[in-house]
Amino acid sequence: MRALVIGASGGIGSALVAALEERGAEVTALSRSRDGLDVTDAGSVSAHLGALEGPFERILIATGALEIDGMGPEKALKHLEPEAMLAQFRLNTMGPALVLRHVPDLLDRDGSGVVAALSARVGSIGDNRAGGWHSYRASKAALNQIIRGAAIELGRSHKHAACVALHPGTVQTDLTRKYLGRHPAVPPSEAAENLLNVIDGLRADDSGGFFDWAGKPIPW
Repeated sequence: MRALVIGASGGIGSALVAALEERGAEVTALSRSRDGLDVTDAGSVSAHLGALEGPFERILIATGALEIDGMGPEKALKHLEPEAMLAQFRLNTMGPALVLRHVPDLLDRDGSGVVAALSARVGSIGDNRAGGWHSYRASKAALNQIIRGAAIELGRSHKHAACVALHPGTVQTDLTRKYLGRHPAVPPSEAAENLLNVIDGLRADDSGGFFDWAGKPIPW
């Protein structure tokens, strides 16, 4: 199996690469820090993904951030800052969307391939009972809509493929450490195994869905 991991130097991304290789996959790993891939720049995305030779059976988009340039999630509407909000949308929404532009040319057209982007449960509108974290929540909700639309489009040309949003659970990484609080968290290696188990069980009928680390659907 051939797999492509975007955001491969992050906590979850690097763990996904390791887990896939452990399973015998041939992995192409791309990241900003190692390869100069800037998912918020259309030219960078085109240059890097346009140079790849498909097809891939797994395309995993593991980019995104909770805190950008020292700006963490807001606790209330009065803390909203326009540039901080735009930064969240550039990385968490536009970045995966620019990657998805190239997916039809990279995904196995006739096989049961999977495209998965890391979203977050806090991006669920139906599950939001706590408020706050407005920019991050909204950027992930927007990502979910991008995934939904991409799944419909891919379904016309890649009838056996699945395109989904995945919530990895609360994962112990440097970027999330100070936001964990009393939430139970798992190491990246465990999160990666959980995600790959969900991915392995996906079928074309699941395309356009939003699932957690255990494979349970999350409301939009």
